[in-house]
Amino acid sequence: MSGVFAAFAALVSVVLLGYAVGRLGVLRLPDELVLSRLAFYVTLPALLFSTVATADLRSIFSPVLLTSLAGLAAAQLVYVPVARLRWKRDRRETTVGAIASSYVNAGILGIAVGVYVLGDGALVVPIVLFQLLVLAPITFLLLEPPSAGRSVRQALLRPLRNPLTVASLLGLVFAASGIEIPEPIMRPFDLVGAAAVPVVLIAYGLSLSGPGLADMARQGGKDVLLAVALKSTVMPAVAYLTAAHILHLTGTMLLAATLFAALPTAQNVYVYARQFNAAPHLARGAVLLSTSLAVPLMAVITALLA
Repeated sequence: MSGVFAAFAALVSVVLLGYAVGRLGVLRLPDELVLSRLAFYVTLPALLFSTVATADLRSIFSPVLLTSLAGLAAAQLVYVPVARLRWKRDRRETTVGAIASSYVNAGILGIAVGVYVLGDGALVVPIVLFQLLVLAPITFLLLEPPSAGRSVRQALLRPLRNPLTVASLLGLVFAASGIEIPEPIMRPFDLVGAAAVPVVLIAYGLSLSGPGLADMARQGGKDVLLAVALKSTVMPAVAYLTAAHILHLTGTMLLAATLFAALPTAQNVYVYARQFNAAPHLARGAVLLSTSLAVPLMAVITALLA
């Protein structure tokens, strides 16, 4: 699987390009938001739709989701008792910290890893859908307990307004129905989707050209350190052990399970924390610090398993 490591090296080189243009002033740190919005609302939905609509359903509904859920459960089962019982954090702070330790950047970096490292962008789709359709609504309900039935419906339906969710679900409809989309219709999706991964990686590298690791760690104190430690070590370790010794996965599937669990905390966690005004400093610190650690961590994993 030396080709896998070579693909990951190419991915890292584009991240370094984004970092370089940020440090040289070609792009400014605020430009990262523009690139991320372009990816989130335009290029990634196009890539997800074209990938899922033409994918084999067996690759979409793979055991990788089970390994991700095992890692998620392990991280949250450690974080919640420590934050709630030992540190006496309130429910909202505990919720933000718990998802910071387990809600991975599957919709952006996960797609890049799937397409360029693993050769199958559909592998990450179950994780994307689970986080957006299950984990996100539960998070909304915990951050803002509804006082009426309408609030419950709003929390449950909010993920359906997410372009990544809509693109994935539409792609699943075509994949399940067996309807072949004519090439002239698919060509614009392929063209726009081809820009998704480079835009994401450059934005990712640009985001790393800002505050240093020490500054990031101070933005939430021990809460950030615990969340990032669980996200960057416990979650991938549990995912690997589940994949290798319980599900007996090997090769690309074992690498996929471990790499997806090693993805950094998703930017969505910071968005949710800001939206509900619940410990945004904790979310931002966890996102930035885990993002900074993710590339070297995934490089090591790829070198060991590829």
